[in-house]
Amino acid sequence: MADDAPPRRERDRDVAGRPKNARPRDALGRPLPRGSENSMAEELLPEDPERLLDIGIEHFNARRFFQAHETWETAWHPSPDDERDFWQGMTQIAVGFTHYQRGNPKGSVTLLQRGARRIAAYGDMYKGVYVGALAAAARKAAAAIERARSTTPIEFPTIERAGRA
Repeated sequence: MADDAPPRRERDRDVAGRPKNARPRDALGRPLPRGSENSMAEELLPEDPERLLDIGIEHFNARRFFQAHETWETAWHPSPDDERDFWQGMTQIAVGFTHYQRGNPKGSVTLLQRGARRIAAYGDMYKGVYVGALAAAARKAAAAIERARSTTPIEFPTIERAGRA
């Protein structure tokens, strides 16, 4: 009987009303049991895609790949159709490196390759990001991980935007 069902818990939402996961997370973004100490501070992100790109790059270059993915995903979902593959590809590369950090080489290779394919379609540069170089670095990392069949030491790329210091 429907009256016997436990009350449904409302999903947590951010200030813009978007669903969020309120579970605490470790430093690599893995969910922890409710009530655990949160190692990852929640970020209030702007709506401006240019600012989101910069924030994501800051996280990426600091090797906070999970946070970069969260930031770029915020821009990806509402983006115009002609930008969706850019945002999704950037997000997938960040998730690929997140999987690498978490010790999941298969997931890392898959997402690095998928993300590289998406952003490579934008040429050498898009939105001031050297996407050609980033795609090449992601493919190089994926190949090294795939060859070793493990989380062999790899070189993480750094993202630079043209015209930015």
